[in-house]
Amino acid sequence: MADKKELLQRVGSMQQLMYVRPVTFEEGRARGMKAYEVKNGPLKFSVMADKCLDLTDVSFCGHNMSFLTKPGLMGRNHYDTNGAEAQRSIMGGMLFTCGLENICAPCKIDGKDFPMHGRIRTTPAEHVGADACWVGDDYIVSISGTMREAELFGENLTLRRRITTCYGENRICIEDEITNEGFRREPMMLLYHINVGYPLLCEDSEIVIPTKRVTPRDEAAASNAEYWNRMEAPKDNEPEYVFLHDMAADQEGNTFALVMNKNLGIGLKVEYSVKELPYFMQWKSIASGDYVIGLEPANSSVYGKPYHIKENSLHQIEPFATEKKRLVLTFLSGAELDEARRRAEEFLK
Repeated sequence: MADKKELLQRVGSMQQLMYVRPVTFEEGRARGMKAYEVKNGPLKFSVMADKCLDLTDVSFCGHNMSFLTKPGLMGRNHYDTNGAEAQRSIMGGMLFTCGLENICAPCKIDGKDFPMHGRIRTTPAEHVGADACWVGDDYIVSISGTMREAELFGENLTLRRRITTCYGENRICIEDEITNEGFRREPMMLLYHINVGYPLLCEDSEIVIPTKRVTPRDEAAASNAEYWNRMEAPKDNEPEYVFLHDMAADQEGNTFALVMNKNLGIGLKVEYSVKELPYFMQWKSIASGDYVIGLEPANSSVYGKPYHIKENSLHQIEPFATEKKRLVLTFLSGAELDEARRRAEEFLK
């Protein structure tokens, strides 16, 4: 990659190569939603300012990488957090953030409703900002903002997010700080729902996860357990499969998951720390029209809030405490795919 001076000799504006631009969608269910479009060479993605600064569509080297559900791109709806109706507002995208009081299935506890995958995923960001500038010899795009999940006489949790990408590095870094600004201990459940779709995902795809043990969630998943690491052709009305992974990691606790397509020569690697996110679930659907792999690092189990309450293992955050989480999405090509697979094998030695 050329250095700063060489780049500026060759371009009139760095926007030839990299930019962040605010946009507002004007039609359909997405009407009025504010977002940011980002270009970083062959990597393009969008960040929803009105929905937790989550990632929608992502493309790399001209190929789509992400999954979009049948309702399509949408903003916030009146039924977003109304129990199982959430399935009408979960649009997928490259990332949607689940939490903070609940993840996975909706439930009712002590007369209080906790919607499917929680409320934070539809919470608009406050104090939103975007920048593109030189930091030394690196040209960096950054987007930041704060989401608040709060209730009168209830919780007061904030999630401050910063998303960065550096020119010449096909990577998106997501750094989160979750703070309890209330005066009581609160449950804090968090799951990052990272969704891979066609054409990256197809029968040519391989799922590489340095897993020590794979546990099917239920009978449906058990019937597909031997195929957890690859995709089949779409099949009409096939049930979803969910697998729980016991992840191997390096000495610092770092690990990753990878979806790769050798025919296209591209892949997506998700890196995180098992110290911050000790659970990892894999969602697999080969159903026609719902064709997706979900990679899901989390601080809680897919079995949800009632399970953790029963097991006395519900993750909680103390008043005025802050927890930090970091995810890196790296978009790979060529020989980088083989190197990532080799690294996964090393983790298991």
